[in-house]
Amino acid sequence: MQKRKLGRSGPEVSAVGLGCMGMSISYGEPNDEESIATMHRAIDLGVNMLVTSDAYGNGVNEELVARAIKGKRDRVLVATKFGNLALAGKAGEGGAPALTGGHPDYVPQACEKSLKRLGVDVIDIYGLHRMDKAVPIEDTVGAMKRLVEQGKVRYLQLSEAGAQTIRRAHKVHPITAVETEYSLWSRDVEKEVLPACRELGIGYMAYSPLGRGFLTATIKSLDALLPKDRRRDHPRYDAANLEKNVNLLKPIEEIAAAHKARSAQIALAWLLAQGPDIVPIPGTKRRKYLEENCAAADIRLTKEEIEKLAKAFPLNVAAGTRYPEKQLAGLGI
Repeated sequence: MQKRKLGRSGPEVSAVGLGCMGMSISYGEPNDEESIATMHRAIDLGVNMLVTSDAYGNGVNEELVARAIKGKRDRVLVATKFGNLALAGKAGEGGAPALTGGHPDYVPQACEKSLKRLGVDVIDIYGLHRMDKAVPIEDTVGAMKRLVEQGKVRYLQLSEAGAQTIRRAHKVHPITAVETEYSLWSRDVEKEVLPACRELGIGYMAYSPLGRGFLTATIKSLDALLPKDRRRDHPRYDAANLEKNVNLLKPIEEIAAAHKARSAQIALAWLLAQGPDIVPIPGTKRRKYLEENCAAADIRLTKEEIEKLAKAFPLNVAAGTRYPEKQLAGLGI
């Protein structure tokens, strides 16, 4: 597996990481045995970054990662996050009256719980999962900085932060990476967020690089999703919007056929071609798809193919927003 530098002063990571959320929540039924086997296979293939959050199943996903990395800790970088209390289903909680997700007093509490669940002495990459409107980012990052000084955290990260928030946070302590959605059908970060990261020397972890499965070209109707699949609540997977979005897939499928590859691999190859600072973190709980995703790092698209895909997927081309309205309110602050 090729390696990339995560930010100007961050660690060396595999060109493709592994997002672990779907192993525990959102996409179908969990299968812990296969998920652990998938993480072990990832490590064997040279994937050295596993990405989780305390919000994924309210700590369940961190515990799953802990089981997978036992005896293999020296071969992986563990990235986890805190502060998304809404997703964790505990908004308004936190061990003290009305502590919000970015409250400086909440930060060490969350970190201690994650350390325990993960079974590690230090978290390699620790991130704020969602910006807290009630707390200045300087205060939250100040508390995160203290975790670095205490040796409990190595590098800091922000998820779904706006460009100005990133700049303010970076003044308090170097931010190693920003983790935000980025794919062919979610390119809005190219306007402000990605330029800010590049200006400051911050690495970019692209989550949902396959459009929550859409760019695999295997989900062309809602029949492909299980009844409890969370994507059914996403506007882009609304039946009418999905019908329109499916028409976008033809260029990916054509290029995939030319390379004798999967559509998912072409979508990841396009993202990798956007710069050496981009590290996609596709999620999967199956070894088959993990192996396909990792192989995407070896695909070399031509300049013409890259331009063809960019032209086919201009900004805001997708029908429907990338999150339901309630969740959109907390993005890009």
